[in-house]
Amino acid sequence: MRGLIGRVAESVILFLCFLFGRRIDRSSVPWLDGPTGPARIGTGFHRSMAADAGLEVRTGDDLGLLPDCALLDCDQFDSSRLHRSVRDFYEHTSLYHLDVWSQWSPLFWPFGWALIHFVSRRMEQLNFPMYPLETARGMTSDIEQLLDKSGRVVFTSWLRRNLASGLVIYSGLYSTATPPGHGPCVKTVFPVPRGSATVLLRPEVQADGSLKLISSGHRFGDPGFYRVTNGGRGRLRVWYVRPIKEVFHVYPDSDGSVRTDHFLTWWGLSVLHLHYRITPAKDSRDAGRLLQGVVEPH
Repeated sequence: MRGLIGRVAESVILFLCFLFGRRIDRSSVPWLDGPTGPARIGTGFHRSMAADAGLEVRTGDDLGLLPDCALLDCDQFDSSRLHRSVRDFYEHTSLYHLDVWSQWSPLFWPFGWALIHFVSRRMEQLNFPMYPLETARGMTSDIEQLLDKSGRVVFTSWLRRNLASGLVIYSGLYSTATPPGHGPCVKTVFPVPRGSATVLLRPEVQADGSLKLISSGHRFGDPGFYRVTNGGRGRLRVWYVRPIKEVFHVYPDSDGSVRTDHFLTWWGLSVLHLHYRITPAKDSRDAGRLLQGVVEPH
């Protein structure tokens, strides 16, 4: 029964993409270009996609979501004004450990539960935690870079899994792109069956050196949320979902960690708030060993 409900829900989403989306030649929107997913995404999609596209997979202990924050520099953004710890996280993400807490709006919790239970679990993608303690045991954070033959980083893969359940929280592909309605943005592609959820986030440096990434715009070509469906023969069906807005506020804390508040809204109504505490991975490993020594009998 759950599988049947999931298939019906996926069909409804595809119908909405057809109803509200526009048919576009893939070559005319390079700023939206990205892979489309199979029926299940899981943990290995980025590697199979890299093999099909002839990309090299680079692994290592020191890889960042962005090779250099200066890729976002323009008249509206100056990466040199970023706080050192915020910039270091984006350029050396694999050196950090993340803890996350979630808070859903009571109004949207039933819809979120249904979407995740029937659709996200089925496609093994976008399994956002529904309860604050769901990720109490932590989550993995695996970074890999996908390079073309010239050595250019085409995408950076960020795979996060719930340590308690093993479920993929999300598998995202990060890069930068310049949509027609703005300067360089952070681009995140979340492959889903027959398409992707692609988010373009415009960067803003705050007075204290913190960073805001904002997916908000007014029309097609602006930063925001795009639901992309593969239309075949080099064509895409693209739905610019203007009511969905996201804000990430990444800021340094007084204890030396980096914090992130992630707000998701629909028509201005709060849907989900995720809070991240980001610490150097070495500190987390040392703390874990210390805790183990305390609780183990002597």
